[in-house]
Amino acid sequence: MATAPYPAIPATATFASRLVPLLILAIAMAAGFTMMGSFSMVQESAKAEMGLSDTTLGIVQGVSAAVPLVLFSIPIGILVDRRNRVRLLIALSLIWTAGTLLTAFAQSIPVLFGARMLAGIGTTGALTAALSLTADWCSPAQRGRAMLVVTLGKCLGQAGAFAMAGWLLGLLLQASLPGLSGLAPWRGTHVLLAAISLALTLPLLTLREPARQEVAAGTHAPLRIVAGELWARRAFLIPLFVGQVGVVMADAAAAIWASPVLSRSYGLAPQDFAGWMGALIFATGMAGSILGGIAADLGHKAARRGGLLTGAVVAATMGVPAALFPIAPTVPVFAMAIGVLMLCGTITGLITSVALTVLIPNELRGLCIGAFIALAGLVGFGVAPSLVTAVSGLLGGEAHLGRGLAIVGVSVSVISAVAFGQSKRQAPPSATHEPI
Repeated sequence: MATAPYPAIPATATFASRLVPLLILAIAMAAGFTMMGSFSMVQESAKAEMGLSDTTLGIVQGVSAAVPLVLFSIPIGILVDRRNRVRLLIALSLIWTAGTLLTAFAQSIPVLFGARMLAGIGTTGALTAALSLTADWCSPAQRGRAMLVVTLGKCLGQAGAFAMAGWLLGLLLQASLPGLSGLAPWRGTHVLLAAISLALTLPLLTLREPARQEVAAGTHAPLRIVAGELWARRAFLIPLFVGQVGVVMADAAAAIWASPVLSRSYGLAPQDFAGWMGALIFATGMAGSILGGIAADLGHKAARRGGLLTGAVVAATMGVPAALFPIAPTVPVFAMAIGVLMLCGTITGLITSVALTVLIPNELRGLCIGAFIALAGLVGFGVAPSLVTAVSGLLGGEAHLGRGLAIVGVSVSVISAVAFGQSKRQAPPSATHEPI
């Protein structure tokens, strides 16, 4: 059980002294994002067994993540701002684990849809709580590095969705394990993943709730006061929302459709690319976390207004040509381009998270992060995958999936770069600074 809160962070507290709880959060995030993305690796097997179309897959993969995010992210964000975040995080970890296990036994599209919803609710809700906890375990000057640690866990999970799920699927395709012989390999994969998830989230039981920092109106301020504070910062937050949603759209579409494109356009089986895709996701996630953390901390120290967001503007701009990866002439070029896209997405995501914890009052952080996740879920997961299939349909059908993915990726990446630039110009000097 979570015990009494930590005291307020001393001004002299070192980053190393806060590393253990940050690593526990990182491990939990690794588990959650592995469970959330695991179905992408096995979706071709599920499609064959259950007779699913690309449109149905887009709904199961995209809309199932978007709908619960829209419905639950803001309420969860409010809970993060007002309740014990450690206990909330533990509950959410059980939700994503349950969703993973239910995926293994889903016999109909509605049940499969519901299972993937649970995985999305648990993981994205937990991310809101984890980012809020991370901010309060460290001083503002340390938050770039702190977010780096937690983001590395997220990136490890995204890589694990390919590498772990792909490895387990390959293992079960070759031999049946005791207790799983009656299940299709993609179903057995999710049973094993659920067991791994439960084991990896047990360390959360050792965490304690930290004291909240940089509170302006108070953590129990009336919602009308909180809404007023939020509205006063709209010139900064709206373009920041648009920029990050654009990044999520490009990344979500890439994560969901990269595997089918590799299979259809390049003739590769899942086991042929599971290893290197997993390694690529982790390597770019690690590099992006490091670069994003350094850029955020350096930007925070800069005297220029919005300096913290400079790295996000640069990364979003680099993502525009990288979004052409689905029409790369060879697999190595495909890998290089999607790697750059994922690198840039990690950088912008980390810097956005740091911006919310440094430039927004504590009582607004969970709400803002929840709203970000809700909007990103609606547009990124709910619209982007289906938009790709709609564009490929206009181009001539499922054979044009790669071209449709490239068109969507480039378009949203351009919007993202422009929006981050606008948010940078409107950034407030500090979290408690009154907006002009």
